[in-house]
Amino acid sequence: MEENQIAKLLLDIWDDMQEPAILWQVGVLAVCLLLASGVARQIRGFLQRRRSAEPSAMYGAGEEGLRRVIFPLTALVFVLVGRTLLQHWHNVHLLKLATPLLTAMAAIRLTVHALKKAFPRAVWLASFERFFATAAWVVAALHITGVLPTVIDGMEQVSFTIGKASVNLWMLAQGVLIVMLTVLVALWAAGVVEARLMRAEGIDPNLKLVFARLSKALLIVLAVAIGLPLVGIDLTALSVFGGALGVGLGFGMQKIAANYVSGFILLLDRSIRMGNLISVGNERGIVSQITTRYTVIKGMGGVESIVPNETLVGSVVQNETFTDPKLRVALPIQVGYATDLEKAMGILVEAARLQPRVLQDPEPKAFVEAFADSGINLQLGFWIGDPEEGTLGIRSAINLHVWRRFKEEGIEIPFPQREVRILNPSAALPPALS
Repeated sequence: MEENQIAKLLLDIWDDMQEPAILWQVGVLAVCLLLASGVARQIRGFLQRRRSAEPSAMYGAGEEGLRRVIFPLTALVFVLVGRTLLQHWHNVHLLKLATPLLTAMAAIRLTVHALKKAFPRAVWLASFERFFATAAWVVAALHITGVLPTVIDGMEQVSFTIGKASVNLWMLAQGVLIVMLTVLVALWAAGVVEARLMRAEGIDPNLKLVFARLSKALLIVLAVAIGLPLVGIDLTALSVFGGALGVGLGFGMQKIAANYVSGFILLLDRSIRMGNLISVGNERGIVSQITTRYTVIKGMGGVESIVPNETLVGSVVQNETFTDPKLRVALPIQVGYATDLEKAMGILVEAARLQPRVLQDPEPKAFVEAFADSGINLQLGFWIGDPEEGTLGIRSAINLHVWRRFKEEGIEIPFPQREVRILNPSAALPPALS
Protein backbone atom coordinates (compact mmCIF):
# COMPACT_ATOMS: atom_id res chain seq x y z
CA MET A 1 0.00 0.00 0.00
CA GLU A 2 1.06 3.59 -0.68
CA GLU A 3 1.20 6.17 2.09
CA ASN A 4 -2.00 7.92 1.02
CA GLN A 5 -3.81 4.58 0.73
CA ILE A 6 -2.81 3.57 4.26
CA ALA A 7 -3.81 6.95 5.65
CA LYS A 8 -7.14 6.67 3.87
CA LEU A 9 -7.61 3.13 5.27
CA LEU A 10 -7.05 4.37 8.82
CA LEU A 11 -9.46 7.23 8.31
CA ASP A 12 -12.06 4.84 6.88
CA ILE A 13 -11.68 2.59 9.93
CA TRP A 14 -12.16 5.60 12.19
CA ASP A 15 -15.31 6.50 10.29
CA ASP A 16 -16.56 2.91 10.51
CA MET A 17 -16.10 2.95 14.27
CA GLN A 18 -18.66 5.72 14.48
CA GLU A 19 -21.32 3.43 12.94
CA PRO A 20 -23.02 0.37 14.50
CA ALA A 21 -22.14 -1.63 11.37
CA ILE A 22 -18.58 -1.92 12.67
CA LEU A 23 -19.89 -4.76 14.81
CA TRP A 24 -20.24 -6.88 11.65
CA GLN A 25 -16.53 -6.47 10.89
CA VAL A 26 -15.57 -7.15 14.49
CA GLY A 27 -17.79 -10.23 14.58
CA VAL A 28 -16.46 -11.62 11.29
CA LEU A 29 -12.87 -11.00 12.47
CA ALA A 30 -13.54 -12.74 15.79
CA VAL A 31 -15.17 -15.71 14.03
CA CYS A 32 -12.20 -15.97 11.65
CA LEU A 33 -9.73 -15.96 14.55
CA LEU A 34 -11.75 -18.57 16.47
CA LEU A 35 -12.01 -20.83 13.43
CA ALA A 36 -8.29 -20.45 12.76
CA SER A 37 -7.53 -21.29 16.39
CA GLY A 38 -9.65 -24.45 16.17
CA VAL A 39 -8.09 -25.57 12.89
CA ALA A 40 -4.60 -24.92 14.22
CA ARG A 41 -5.41 -26.92 17.36
CA GLN A 42 -6.64 -29.85 15.27
CA ILE A 43 -3.57 -29.84 13.04
CA ARG A 44 -1.22 -29.66 16.03
CA GLY A 45 -3.08 -32.56 17.62
CA PHE A 46 -2.79 -34.61 14.44
CA LEU A 47 0.96 -33.96 14.27
CA GLN A 48 1.35 -34.88 17.92
CA ARG A 49 -0.60 -38.12 17.49
CA ARG A 50 1.46 -39.06 14.47
CA ARG A 51 4.69 -38.45 16.37
CA SER A 52 3.40 -40.48 19.34
CA ALA A 53 2.39 -43.36 17.06
CA GLU A 54 5.82 -43.43 15.40
CA PRO A 55 8.30 -42.15 17.99
CA SER A 56 11.29 -43.62 16.17
CA ALA A 57 10.50 -41.90 12.88
CA MET A 58 12.48 -38.83 11.83
CA TYR A 59 10.39 -35.85 10.77
CA GLY A 60 11.62 -32.95 8.70
CA ALA A 61 12.37 -29.46 9.86
CA GLY A 62 9.14 -28.23 8.25
CA GLU A 63 6.89 -29.80 10.88
CA GLU A 64 7.89 -27.39 13.63
CA GLY A 65 7.68 -24.50 11.20
CA LEU A 66 4.14 -25.57 10.29
CA ARG A 67 3.18 -25.58 13.97
CA ARG A 68 4.34 -21.97 14.32
CA VAL A 69 2.70 -20.47 11.22
CA ILE A 70 -0.47 -22.55 10.95
CA PHE A 71 -2.54 -20.11 13.04
CA PRO A 72 -1.67 -16.82 11.25
CA LEU A 73 -1.87 -18.44 7.81
CA THR A 74 -5.22 -20.09 8.55
CA ALA A 75 -6.55 -16.87 10.04
CA LEU A 76 -5.37 -14.99 6.95
CA VAL A 77 -7.28 -17.38 4.68
CA PHE A 78 -10.46 -17.04 6.76
CA VAL A 79 -10.13 -13.24 6.87
CA LEU A 80 -9.76 -13.07 3.08
CA VAL A 81 -12.84 -15.26 2.64
CA GLY A 82 -14.81 -13.26 5.20
CA ARG A 83 -13.78 -9.96 3.62
CA THR A 84 -14.89 -11.20 0.20
CA LEU A 85 -18.30 -12.22 1.51
CA LEU A 86 -18.93 -9.22 3.75
CA GLN A 87 -17.95 -6.51 1.26
CA HIS A 88 -21.25 -7.03 -0.62
CA TRP A 89 -23.21 -5.55 2.31
CA HIS A 90 -20.79 -3.64 4.58
CA ASN A 91 -17.42 -1.95 4.62
CA VAL A 92 -14.42 -4.23 5.28
CA HIS A 93 -11.72 -1.72 6.21
CA LEU A 94 -10.97 -3.48 9.52
CA LEU A 95 -10.52 -6.80 7.72
CA LYS A 96 -8.21 -5.11 5.20
CA LEU A 97 -6.07 -3.91 8.10
CA ALA A 98 -5.99 -7.41 9.61
CA THR A 99 -4.51 -8.85 6.41
CA PRO A 100 -1.03 -7.23 6.65
CA LEU A 101 -0.95 -7.82 10.40
CA LEU A 102 -1.50 -11.56 10.02
CA THR A 103 1.01 -11.69 7.16
CA ALA A 104 3.59 -9.95 9.36
CA MET A 105 2.89 -12.40 12.20
CA ALA A 106 3.46 -15.39 9.90
CA ALA A 107 6.66 -13.88 8.49
CA ILE A 108 8.05 -13.14 11.97
CA ARG A 109 7.32 -16.62 13.28
CA LEU A 110 8.76 -18.28 10.18
CA THR A 111 11.93 -16.17 10.38
CA VAL A 112 12.45 -16.96 14.05
CA HIS A 113 11.93 -20.66 13.31
CA ALA A 114 14.55 -20.50 10.56
CA LEU A 115 16.96 -18.84 13.00
CA LYS A 116 16.42 -21.58 15.56
CA LYS A 117 17.13 -24.23 12.94
CA ALA A 118 20.22 -22.38 11.74
CA PHE A 119 21.58 -21.85 15.27
CA PRO A 120 20.19 -24.74 17.36
CA ARG A 121 22.66 -24.22 20.23
CA ALA A 122 22.79 -20.42 20.30
CA VAL A 123 22.16 -19.04 23.79
CA TRP A 124 21.62 -15.53 22.44
CA LEU A 125 18.68 -16.57 20.26
CA ALA A 126 16.07 -16.11 22.99
CA SER A 127 16.89 -12.43 23.50
CA PHE A 128 17.39 -11.88 19.76
CA GLU A 129 13.96 -13.39 19.09
CA ARG A 130 12.32 -10.73 21.25
CA PHE A 131 14.40 -7.98 19.63
CA PHE A 132 13.60 -9.19 16.11
CA ALA A 133 9.89 -9.54 16.83
CA THR A 134 9.78 -6.04 18.34
CA ALA A 135 11.66 -4.53 15.41
CA ALA A 136 9.44 -6.31 12.87
CA TRP A 137 6.25 -5.10 14.58
CA VAL A 138 7.64 -1.55 14.74
CA VAL A 139 8.34 -1.62 11.00
CA ALA A 140 4.86 -3.05 10.36
CA ALA A 141 3.29 -0.33 12.53
CA LEU A 142 5.27 2.39 10.72
CA HIS A 143 4.11 0.96 7.40
CA ILE A 144 0.46 0.73 8.44
CA THR A 145 0.37 4.22 9.91
CA GLY A 146 2.11 5.67 6.84
CA VAL A 147 5.18 6.93 8.72
CA LEU A 148 7.61 4.47 7.12
CA PRO A 149 8.07 6.44 3.85
CA THR A 150 8.99 9.51 5.86
CA VAL A 151 11.57 7.54 7.84
CA ILE A 152 13.02 6.14 4.61
CA ASP A 153 13.28 9.65 3.13
CA GLY A 154 15.14 10.82 6.22
CA MET A 155 17.59 7.91 5.99
CA GLU A 156 18.22 8.65 2.30
CA GLN A 157 19.19 12.22 3.19
CA VAL A 158 22.11 10.95 5.31
CA SER A 159 24.62 10.01 2.63
CA PHE A 160 28.39 9.76 2.39
CA THR A 161 30.96 8.74 -0.20
CA ILE A 162 33.07 5.57 -0.22
CA GLY A 163 35.59 5.86 -3.03
CA LYS A 164 33.57 6.73 -6.12
CA ALA A 165 30.30 5.37 -4.78
CA SER A 166 27.69 7.41 -2.89
CA VAL A 167 26.05 5.50 -0.06
CA ASN A 168 23.20 6.48 2.28
CA LEU A 169 21.76 4.95 5.42
CA TRP A 170 18.78 3.43 3.63
CA MET A 171 21.07 1.68 1.15
CA LEU A 172 23.18 0.32 4.00
CA ALA A 173 20.09 -0.87 5.87
CA GLN A 174 18.85 -2.63 2.73
CA GLY A 175 22.26 -4.20 2.20
CA VAL A 176 22.48 -5.51 5.74
CA LEU A 177 18.92 -6.86 5.54
CA ILE A 178 19.41 -8.60 2.20
CA VAL A 179 22.74 -10.13 3.20
CA MET A 180 21.23 -11.29 6.50
CA LEU A 181 18.30 -12.87 4.66
CA THR A 182 20.50 -14.66 2.14
CA VAL A 183 22.85 -15.90 4.86
CA LEU A 184 19.84 -16.99 6.92
CA VAL A 185 18.49 -18.99 3.99
CA ALA A 186 21.96 -20.50 3.50
CA LEU A 187 22.21 -21.50 7.16
CA TRP A 188 18.72 -23.02 7.06
CA ALA A 189 19.65 -25.01 3.95
CA ALA A 190 22.91 -26.08 5.62
CA GLY A 191 20.92 -27.26 8.66
CA VAL A 192 18.65 -29.34 6.41
CA VAL A 193 21.66 -30.85 4.62
CA GLU A 194 23.36 -31.63 7.93
CA ALA A 195 20.22 -33.29 9.32
CA ARG A 196 19.93 -35.50 6.24
CA LEU A 197 23.63 -36.38 6.38
CA MET A 198 23.41 -37.35 10.04
CA ARG A 199 20.46 -39.67 9.29
CA ALA A 200 22.23 -41.28 6.34
CA GLU A 201 23.47 -44.81 6.89
CA GLY A 202 26.69 -46.30 5.59
CA ILE A 203 28.70 -43.07 5.90
CA ASP A 204 31.44 -42.66 8.48
CA PRO A 205 30.52 -40.11 11.21
CA ASN A 206 33.70 -38.13 10.52
CA LEU A 207 32.83 -37.84 6.84
CA LYS A 208 29.35 -36.67 7.80
CA LEU A 209 30.88 -33.86 9.82
CA VAL A 210 33.24 -32.92 6.98
CA PHE A 211 30.47 -32.79 4.39
CA ALA A 212 28.18 -30.87 6.74
CA ARG A 213 30.80 -28.20 7.49
CA LEU A 214 31.88 -27.92 3.85
CA SER A 215 28.28 -27.51 2.71
CA LYS A 216 27.67 -24.82 5.32
CA ALA A 217 30.80 -22.89 4.31
CA LEU A 218 29.97 -23.11 0.59
CA LEU A 219 26.36 -22.04 1.12
CA ILE A 220 27.40 -19.03 3.21
CA VAL A 221 29.93 -17.92 0.57
CA LEU A 222 27.29 -18.37 -2.12
CA ALA A 223 24.76 -16.38 -0.09
CA VAL A 224 27.15 -13.46 0.36
CA ALA A 225 28.08 -13.60 -3.34
CA ILE A 226 24.38 -13.39 -4.24
CA GLY A 227 23.40 -10.84 -1.60
CA LEU A 228 26.06 -8.20 -2.25
CA PRO A 229 25.25 -7.72 -5.99
CA LEU A 230 21.54 -7.43 -5.10
CA VAL A 231 22.43 -4.43 -2.95
CA GLY A 232 24.44 -2.87 -5.75
CA ILE A 233 27.95 -3.71 -4.50
CA ASP A 234 30.27 -4.85 -7.29
CA LEU A 235 32.27 -7.86 -6.15
CA THR A 236 35.10 -7.04 -8.55
CA ALA A 237 35.67 -3.79 -6.66
CA LEU A 238 36.35 -5.82 -3.55
CA SER A 239 38.94 -8.09 -5.16
CA VAL A 240 41.95 -5.87 -4.34
CA PHE A 241 40.73 -5.23 -0.83
CA GLY A 242 39.96 -8.92 -0.37
CA GLY A 243 43.45 -9.88 -1.54
CA ALA A 244 45.13 -7.50 0.88
CA LEU A 245 42.86 -8.64 3.68
CA GLY A 246 43.63 -12.27 2.88
CA VAL A 247 47.38 -11.66 3.06
CA GLY A 248 46.98 -9.86 6.40
CA LEU A 249 44.82 -12.57 7.82
CA GLY A 250 47.24 -15.20 6.54
CA PHE A 251 50.09 -13.73 8.58
CA GLY A 252 48.06 -12.80 11.63
CA MET A 253 45.95 -15.94 11.91
CA GLN A 254 48.41 -18.69 11.04
CA LYS A 255 47.63 -20.72 14.14
CA ILE A 256 43.88 -20.49 13.63
CA ALA A 257 44.19 -21.43 9.97
CA ALA A 258 46.49 -24.34 10.88
CA ASN A 259 43.92 -25.57 13.41
CA TYR A 260 41.14 -25.45 10.83
CA VAL A 261 43.19 -27.29 8.21
CA SER A 262 44.23 -29.84 10.84
CA GLY A 263 40.58 -30.28 11.80
CA PHE A 264 39.63 -31.24 8.25
CA ILE A 265 42.62 -33.59 8.11
CA LEU A 266 41.48 -35.34 11.29
CA LEU A 267 37.94 -35.66 10.00
CA LEU A 268 39.05 -37.00 6.64
CA ASP A 269 41.80 -39.47 7.61
CA ARG A 270 39.70 -40.80 10.54
CA SER A 271 42.74 -41.36 12.74
CA ILE A 272 40.75 -40.00 15.69
CA ARG A 273 37.04 -40.66 15.99
CA MET A 274 34.27 -39.83 18.40
CA GLY A 275 34.44 -42.16 21.40
CA ASN A 276 38.13 -43.03 21.01
CA LEU A 277 40.23 -43.20 24.17
CA ILE A 278 43.36 -41.19 23.43
CA SER A 279 46.35 -39.72 25.23
CA VAL A 280 48.15 -36.62 24.00
CA GLY A 281 50.73 -34.93 26.20
CA ASN A 282 49.38 -34.95 29.76
CA GLU A 283 45.77 -35.34 28.63
CA ARG A 284 44.01 -38.70 28.52
CA GLY A 285 40.34 -39.24 27.94
CA ILE A 286 37.53 -39.97 25.51
CA VAL A 287 37.00 -37.86 22.39
CA SER A 288 33.58 -36.31 22.93
CA GLN A 289 33.58 -33.68 20.18
CA ILE A 290 35.57 -32.90 17.04
CA THR A 291 35.23 -29.45 15.47
CA THR A 292 37.17 -27.80 12.70
CA ARG A 293 39.29 -25.85 15.23
CA TYR A 294 39.62 -28.02 18.33
CA THR A 295 38.87 -31.44 19.79
CA VAL A 296 37.27 -32.00 23.19
CA ILE A 297 38.75 -34.78 25.32
CA LYS A 298 36.72 -35.78 28.38
CA GLY A 299 38.96 -37.18 31.09
CA MET A 300 38.06 -40.05 33.40
CA GLY A 301 37.37 -37.55 36.18
CA GLY A 302 34.84 -35.64 34.04
CA VAL A 303 37.18 -32.74 33.21
CA GLU A 304 36.97 -31.74 29.55
CA SER A 305 40.16 -30.60 27.81
CA ILE A 306 40.03 -28.50 24.65
CA VAL A 307 42.99 -29.51 22.49
CA PRO A 308 43.82 -27.54 19.31
CA ASN A 309 43.69 -29.74 16.23
CA GLU A 310 47.20 -28.68 15.24
CA THR A 311 48.50 -30.37 18.40
CA LEU A 312 46.79 -33.64 17.49
CA VAL A 313 48.19 -33.58 13.95
CA GLY A 314 51.72 -32.52 14.85
CA SER A 315 52.40 -34.69 17.91
CA VAL A 316 52.29 -38.34 18.91
CA VAL A 317 48.80 -39.43 19.94
CA GLN A 318 48.19 -42.71 21.71
CA ASN A 319 44.83 -43.99 20.50
CA GLU A 320 43.96 -46.90 22.77
CA THR A 321 40.82 -47.80 20.78
CA PHE A 322 41.96 -47.04 17.24
CA THR A 323 41.57 -50.52 15.74
CA ASP A 324 40.87 -52.65 18.82
CA PRO A 325 39.00 -51.48 21.92
CA LYS A 326 40.64 -54.10 24.15
CA LEU A 327 43.15 -52.78 26.70
CA ARG A 328 45.70 -54.71 28.76
CA VAL A 329 46.00 -53.73 32.42
CA ALA A 330 49.13 -54.67 34.41
CA LEU A 331 48.70 -54.95 38.19
CA PRO A 332 51.95 -55.24 40.22
CA ILE A 333 51.87 -57.10 43.56
CA GLN A 334 54.79 -58.00 45.87
CA VAL A 335 54.99 -61.09 48.12
CA GLY A 336 57.54 -62.29 50.66
CA TYR A 337 60.41 -64.64 49.79
CA ALA A 338 58.85 -67.42 51.87
CA THR A 339 55.66 -67.40 49.78
CA ASP A 340 54.46 -70.34 47.70
CA LEU A 341 54.62 -68.55 44.33
CA GLU A 342 52.34 -70.99 42.47
CA LYS A 343 49.61 -70.52 45.07
CA ALA A 344 50.01 -66.73 45.07
CA MET A 345 49.90 -66.58 41.26
CA GLY A 346 46.80 -68.79 41.25
CA ILE A 347 45.06 -66.39 43.64
CA LEU A 348 45.90 -63.48 41.32
CA VAL A 349 44.41 -65.23 38.30
CA GLU A 350 41.38 -66.26 40.35
CA ALA A 351 40.77 -62.65 41.44
CA ALA A 352 40.89 -61.44 37.83
CA ARG A 353 38.53 -64.12 36.50
CA LEU A 354 35.88 -63.23 39.08
CA GLN A 355 35.55 -59.69 37.67
CA PRO A 356 32.85 -59.40 34.95
CA ARG A 357 34.77 -56.71 33.07
CA VAL A 358 37.86 -58.91 32.62
CA LEU A 359 37.94 -60.70 29.28
CA GLN A 360 38.47 -64.45 29.31
CA ASP A 361 40.09 -64.36 25.88
CA PRO A 362 42.94 -63.50 26.18
CA GLU A 363 42.84 -65.05 29.62
CA PRO A 364 44.41 -63.32 32.64
CA LYS A 365 47.91 -64.48 33.55
CA ALA A 366 50.33 -63.96 36.44
CA PHE A 367 54.09 -63.55 36.04
CA VAL A 368 57.16 -63.40 38.25
CA GLU A 369 58.59 -60.04 37.34
CA ALA A 370 61.65 -59.52 39.53
CA PHE A 371 63.39 -60.33 42.80
CA ALA A 372 63.35 -57.07 44.70
CA ASP A 373 64.96 -55.98 47.96
CA SER A 374 61.92 -56.54 50.18
CA GLY A 375 60.16 -59.34 48.29
CA ILE A 376 59.31 -60.95 44.96
CA ASN A 377 57.50 -58.75 42.42
CA LEU A 378 54.57 -60.45 40.70
CA GLN A 379 52.50 -59.01 37.88
CA LEU A 380 48.88 -59.77 37.03
CA GLY A 381 48.03 -59.05 33.41
CA PHE A 382 44.44 -59.03 32.15
CA TRP A 383 42.42 -57.49 29.31
CA ILE A 384 39.25 -55.39 29.41
CA GLY A 385 36.95 -54.47 26.53
CA ASP A 386 35.67 -51.14 27.87
CA PRO A 387 38.66 -48.91 28.65
CA GLU A 388 36.44 -45.83 28.48
CA GLU A 389 34.98 -46.90 31.84
CA GLY A 390 38.39 -46.49 33.48
CA THR A 391 40.61 -48.97 35.30
CA LEU A 392 40.65 -47.67 38.89
CA GLY A 393 37.49 -49.51 39.92
CA ILE A 394 38.54 -52.89 38.57
CA ARG A 395 42.07 -52.59 39.96
CA SER A 396 40.64 -51.75 43.36
CA ALA A 397 38.26 -54.73 43.27
CA ILE A 398 41.05 -57.13 42.32
CA ASN A 399 43.42 -55.75 44.97
CA LEU A 400 40.74 -56.10 47.63
CA HIS A 401 40.05 -59.73 46.66
CA VAL A 402 43.78 -60.55 46.61
CA TRP A 403 44.29 -58.97 50.04
CA ARG A 404 41.49 -61.06 51.56
CA ARG A 405 42.71 -64.29 49.98
CA PHE A 406 46.31 -63.62 51.03
CA LYS A 407 45.14 -63.17 54.63
CA GLU A 408 43.26 -66.47 54.45
CA GLU A 409 46.27 -68.32 53.04
CA GLY A 410 48.82 -66.59 55.28
CA ILE A 411 50.70 -65.05 52.37
CA GLU A 412 52.79 -62.09 53.42
CA ILE A 413 52.72 -58.79 51.56
CA PRO A 414 56.08 -57.29 52.58
CA PHE A 415 56.80 -53.66 53.28
CA PRO A 416 60.20 -51.92 53.18
CA GLN A 417 62.38 -52.76 56.20
CA ARG A 418 65.91 -51.87 57.24
CA GLU A 419 68.10 -53.98 59.54
CA VAL A 420 70.97 -52.45 61.52
CA ARG A 421 73.61 -55.02 62.62
CA ILE A 422 76.42 -54.20 65.07
CA LEU A 423 79.33 -56.50 64.27
CA ASN A 424 81.58 -55.47 67.24
CA PRO A 425 79.41 -54.22 70.11
CA SER A 426 82.33 -53.27 72.40
CA ALA A 427 84.03 -51.18 69.69
CA ALA A 428 80.81 -49.37 68.91
CA LEU A 429 80.28 -48.18 72.53
CA PRO A 430 82.04 -45.11 74.00
CA PRO A 431 85.06 -45.80 76.31
CA ALA A 432 83.18 -44.68 79.40
CA LEU A 433 80.47 -47.33 78.79
CA SER A 434 82.70 -50.25 77.74
